[in-house]
Formats: sequence, C-alpha cells, structure tokens
Amino acid sequence: MTTINTNLQAQQAQNSLSINGRNLQHAMTELATGLRVSSAADDAAGMAIGNRMQSRILSLNQAVRNANDGISMIQTADGAAQALSNMLTRMNELAIQSSNDTNGTTDRTALNSEFIELQAGMSTIITSTSWNGNKVLDGSLSSPVNLQIGASGESSDAMQVTFSDFSSLGALTSSGVGTTANASSALTDIKASQTSILSARTTWGAAMNRLNFAADNSANVSMNMSASRSGLIDTDYAKATADLARAQIIQEAGTAMLSQANQQPVMVLHLLS
Repeated sequence: MTTINTNLQAQQAQNSLSINGRNLQHAMTELATGLRVSSAADDAAGMAIGNRMQSRILSLNQAVRNANDGISMIQTADGAAQALSNMLTRMNELAIQSSNDTNGTTDRTALNSEFIELQAGMSTIITSTSWNGNKVLDGSLSSPVNLQIGASGESSDAMQVTFSDFSSLGALTSSGVGTTANASSALTDIKASQTSILSARTTWGAAMNRLNFAADNSANVSMNMSASRSGLIDTDYAKATADLARAQIIQEAGTAMLSQANQQPVMVLHLLS
C-alpha cells in the first residue's frame, strides 16, 4: 500500500541504514584498533573474561621478572664465590709450597707477600660484591631473601634464598705463610673456607635451577593465555575486512533504496495532479 502521510518504506530503509551504520562503524573500529572487543557494548562477557586474563598475564610476566631477578642476584654471588674459590686454590698452593723446608727466608717472604695480597683481594670481593645495592657476601643479608616466583602472591609461590656470610674469610690466617707453622695453620683454614664456599654454591645452584624452571613455566602459561585472550579480544582481520566490505555495500544499497522510497509520495502527487 502506498500512502502520503506515512512513508513506511522510507522508515524501514532508514532503520536498516541506522543498523548497518552501526555495523559499519564497528567494523571500522575493529580494523583501526585491532580489537574485536573495545568496549563492554561489543561483548560484555568477553571483555570481563579478557580483563581477568590480562590481569593474570601481567602477574605471570611479573613472576618471570622476579625469578630472573633472583637468578641474577644469585649469579652475582656465585660468580664472586668462584673468584674466592680460585684465590683460595692459589693460596693453598702457596701454603703447601711454604710448608716445604727447602725454602729459604727470601722464598718464604715472596710466598707470604703474594698470600697476603690474595687475602686482601678476598676481603675486597667480600665487602664490595652487591646486587641492586644489597651486599650478598658480607653478612648484610642476615635474613633469607624472599622471592615471589608465582602469579598468585601466595606463600606457596614464594621461595627463600640464603646468602652466606663470608666476612670471616677475609681475615683468613692473618699470620700468613711466612713460617712452616703458619703455613700449616693456613692449610687447615683454607680447607674449611673452601668447604664453606662449596656448600653455599651448591645451595645457590639448586636455587637457580628452581628459579629457571619457575620462570620457564610462568612464561609458558603466560604465552598460552595470551594466545587464548587474543582469540577472544583481538580483531580477526580477515573477518573484519569482509564485514566492512559487506556493510559498505549494504550502506550504498540502503541509501539508494531510501532515495527511491522518498520518491513514492512525490509520484502519487504527480498522479493526482
């Protein structure tokens, strides 16, 4: 039925254009932002799930950084401990050599001088080795260092690392190796110091392994969760491009139909005139 007062066809065409206009705008927004869900109106449930997943992903990524920081801190201490161990090995060699009575006074003086210099070098390493402002070998860290290596923030996701106090090693056999008796005493002290360093490095090695596993696991979970969130939130460009082309075609067709619908009352007036 054709009427003049109410142009139903034009209203229908206008409504269709309004709906398609929103679809067109949505497709353009998807392509421009790279997001399928950029507001709650797009997908309220999807946005809520995506936000929860993003929070979890950020927590996992921070857990990875925490674990890597812990590894770096332990590596700093372990590297210094390796240097101390090498110095003790040389000091042990000097003490054994000085214990031999075939050495003359000049020989022992030279051996003792190198021994004392190594001892001073150990003291320097012990007192100066630090990570992010924390000295890790001189006993400053009297309490175990807490490392949060999980995303939940619970105690089950934390581990503690103890940094040994090597300050006493710096005063190792302060009498040197200038005499056979002193050299013999030094050998006993050196052996005890090497045992202490080995024990600490063994503990640190186990801790680094655990931290590496924790970091790898959190990174893996984060990666897979990111992929899942991407499928939920991010734009599927193939689909969005097709939607845009479809909406543009419908928009052009709808505009043409609206124009024709608006001409119908005019045609009726022409027939009546």
